[in-house]
Amino acid sequence: MFDSISHTNLLVVIAGGLLLYTLGSRRKNRLPPGPRGLPIIGNAHQMPTELPWRVLSEWSKKYGEIMHIDIVGRPLIVISSSKAATDLLDKRSAIYSDRPHSVMAHLIGYDETLALLPYNDNWRKQRRLIAQDFAPSNTPRYYSLQEKEARILVRNILKDPSSLFSEVKMRIGTIIIRVVYGYYIQSTDDPILTIPLTAMENFSYATAAGNFMVDFVPAMRYLPRWAPGAGFLKITKKFRATFLKAASGPYEWCKDNLETGMTLMPNLCGTILQESNGELSKDAQEKLMWASSSVMGGGLDTSMSSALTFFVAMIRYPEIQAKAQAELDAVVGQDRLPAISDLVNLPYIRAIISEVFRSSPSIPLCIPHAVRQDDIYNDYLIPKGALILPNIWHMLHDPELYPNPMEFIPERFNGSDVEMDKVKDLMFGFGRRVCPGRYFAEGTLFAIIATTLATCKILPALDANGKELIPEFAYTSGTITFPKPFTLRLKPRSAQAAAMLAEVSSAIE
Repeated sequence: MFDSISHTNLLVVIAGGLLLYTLGSRRKNRLPPGPRGLPIIGNAHQMPTELPWRVLSEWSKKYGEIMHIDIVGRPLIVISSSKAATDLLDKRSAIYSDRPHSVMAHLIGYDETLALLPYNDNWRKQRRLIAQDFAPSNTPRYYSLQEKEARILVRNILKDPSSLFSEVKMRIGTIIIRVVYGYYIQSTDDPILTIPLTAMENFSYATAAGNFMVDFVPAMRYLPRWAPGAGFLKITKKFRATFLKAASGPYEWCKDNLETGMTLMPNLCGTILQESNGELSKDAQEKLMWASSSVMGGGLDTSMSSALTFFVAMIRYPEIQAKAQAELDAVVGQDRLPAISDLVNLPYIRAIISEVFRSSPSIPLCIPHAVRQDDIYNDYLIPKGALILPNIWHMLHDPELYPNPMEFIPERFNGSDVEMDKVKDLMFGFGRRVCPGRYFAEGTLFAIIATTLATCKILPALDANGKELIPEFAYTSGTITFPKPFTLRLKPRSAQAAAMLAEVSSAIE
């Protein structure tokens, strides 16, 4: 073969090959450090499925704030510092705002929704629909609804403390579904509530990093359903049916009942449909349906998780509870129930909310971003198409920033809203992917926290021998995480507090 190549040309070919080999080696060596993997599968066998944010947090102590993990040849870049996350996901958001393609998400249909859509025109149109309705200037129109449902929640838990989880689910679900679709939930078994809740449980399981190998070996999607390893195909079929019902059912109800007057106004879908005068195209209606589903999915489970974390914290830290109640008594008084407009005058309550977010972020690993082109950060290569996974939990438990990070300490913020906002900025996402419903979600959580503290003593449940049952900060795994089941007692702080709660109307509005 070499007979037709001159000696000089042969040297050039060899030199060129060595150069390409060297460049390839340097490229590989420039990847961020990470755990040593195996041939072909890389670190796939090491990826944790239980509380993965904790395991990745431990790995980051060895490998640093930017860590590379190889999952069957696909690079996963874990970010473990708020500085690196800000530098990349905020300051370079033009190239870090994409989402990685997930085969499971695609097969189920999740990639039609705002949370998992690629960074494209469809995503921009959907986000615009949501951002307009949930802009800070518009959220006050929903205050009365959030306040009323928070008061009903506390009143019902007072009657039956065992209903804590179901009531939190019911009341937050009622708020979000009323605001998005104009539908008012009246029972915990209403399918317009239960089907979306099931869809969100499925989402949390299906999108958790490392749960399905098909996301890293896409060719597996073509396996016959009877083949070993193809069990995920049955799961996708079941999850897809539930997801489509969750997205289309409430939307179709809203649209069908606008003219009958049953659709309560204002609401996200109803307002847009009314303003279009029946001239919304099929494509625009699909975008509205998926955008609306994103609001419900993005706000329901995360708000439930934070509300339940608050109750755990108050049981474990009665001195914090007492301090918060003293602030409420001084600012709001005991002759009325707190309103969301009181938030600005309650710095300690704001600190409790921020500490809830810091101690137990509801999405501890964020939803992965993807980078659109090769990038260099601190001399490390971040290759095009890499999954970018911010470990929010680790950032919010960095002992250098938050001493005694496993303790619940609202005082750590020293009353500084600047410091509290640093937590919220991590909690609600990065760059162009930041949560558009942030202020609405904060309003709901404040209403629940302030109403509970103003009217009740939050106490541990008692076992059969009268011993107090103190819950742990123990959480489920998945994309969205929840406190594991626990029990409590509520007692009215006064007869007047109980009377004010009893007077709250249950009328649909």
